[in-house]
Amino acid sequence: MNQSKLACLTIVVLCFVLSNSAFARNSSLPSPVTDSDFYEDSQPNPAKVELGKLLMFDKILSGNMNIACSTCHHGLTDTGDGLSLPVGEGGRGLGVVRDTGYGADEVYERVPRNAPPIFNLGAKEFQVLFHDGRVEVDARQPTGFASPAGNDLPEGLENVLAAQAMFPVTSGTEMAGQAGENPVADAAAVGNLAGPGGVWEQLADRLRAIPEYVALFVDAFDHISSANDITYVDAANAIAAFEAKAWRFDNSPFDRYLRGEKKAMSASAKKGMKLFYGSAGCSTCHSGKFQTDHDFHAIAMPQIGQGKGDGPTGYEDYGRERVTGVTSDRFKFRTPTLRNVSLTGPWGHAGAYDSLEAVIRHHFDSVNSLMNYDRSQVVLPYRQDLQAHDYYVLDSPALMNDIASANELRRVSLKNKKMKQLLDFINVLTDPSAIDIRHDVPRKVPSGLSLSN
Repeated sequence: MNQSKLACLTIVVLCFVLSNSAFARNSSLPSPVTDSDFYEDSQPNPAKVELGKLLMFDKILSGNMNIACSTCHHGLTDTGDGLSLPVGEGGRGLGVVRDTGYGADEVYERVPRNAPPIFNLGAKEFQVLFHDGRVEVDARQPTGFASPAGNDLPEGLENVLAAQAMFPVTSGTEMAGQAGENPVADAAAVGNLAGPGGVWEQLADRLRAIPEYVALFVDAFDHISSANDITYVDAANAIAAFEAKAWRFDNSPFDRYLRGEKKAMSASAKKGMKLFYGSAGCSTCHSGKFQTDHDFHAIAMPQIGQGKGDGPTGYEDYGRERVTGVTSDRFKFRTPTLRNVSLTGPWGHAGAYDSLEAVIRHHFDSVNSLMNYDRSQVVLPYRQDLQAHDYYVLDSPALMNDIASANELRRVSLKNKKMKQLLDFINVLTDPSAIDIRHDVPRKVPSGLSLSN
């Protein structure tokens, strides 16, 4: 090879090396996930994890004893429920075949927001939970957490995931039931959560009355020696331990790539990664090890259902503003982690999108996507009286314009080839071992209640 050709080849190779090293330096690729990123950075107490697993699937924690935490966060439905909006207390069935019940026990309203998945929430960086962030770590609070319960939140909660587990049991729509149906519902209806005869005390009393649970609590916690020592805080800590241990998934192809296995991702996925951390702008919000900035953004997501009852019509969901009281936070919702995202549809705070590609495309032309939303993507059991509420916002030009006007996202033009590459990358954020988690479902629970819904 002559010197001229050799010089040209050297320049080409040097440019390739420099361009790739520059990408590695400037793309803000996260460092690999390690054990130290999680609350349980050593082997968690197996007894506490097993107790949490049983509590997660036991209907004993619901007012009418007809629904469990797992109904909306099940191992068979990828820690969610597969619906746009959950069907809570009074419904029948599991996942996309769940209906709204019948007779006197039928559902009177849908749960207003999509059931968020629980993958990797045992990571320490998750300090804020729920779509609006209403439960979060806050050192200024006596318990260490800000929450809807305020000073009524008991002490002793081990992390924010445990603090979150305190609240679904207090919601009439989700687990408690309606006033007049049971004592737990009656306490919830008047806001008695932590007082004598409150929701949490009643549920603890139920657990204290079951000998098998007493033995499990004694085995799981050093401070518990008898039934009298059991509190609902202990139950929440156990549920959080199960969720953190069982539903930790950090061995996706992307994880393996970050750990040095350069062939873990396809060439197309690598190109999608460069788009994600580059010109497509995805990492502006979906940053860090778990692809979330843990902040709140208004991205013109379609509102399905009645929302949280905000606004003059009572059909809006003001999102983060409900927590902060700041008008500029209206229609902002927490940036979700993208880990295992290919498994966690429907997507959006109201479950508006049933296609991963559709929700990604929404981000690149959000206002247009909102205004031309395809309602066939809604995944809800039909009932005429409820359906009258489901599309109220979508049918109101004024309310749609309000959501559109708060949008923060810039329009990005992305050709179909690049969209496919981006989708290929987002799909490799899913850990293959999360595809089948049937083993996380117990065969029976200490209450003796049925596991079927």
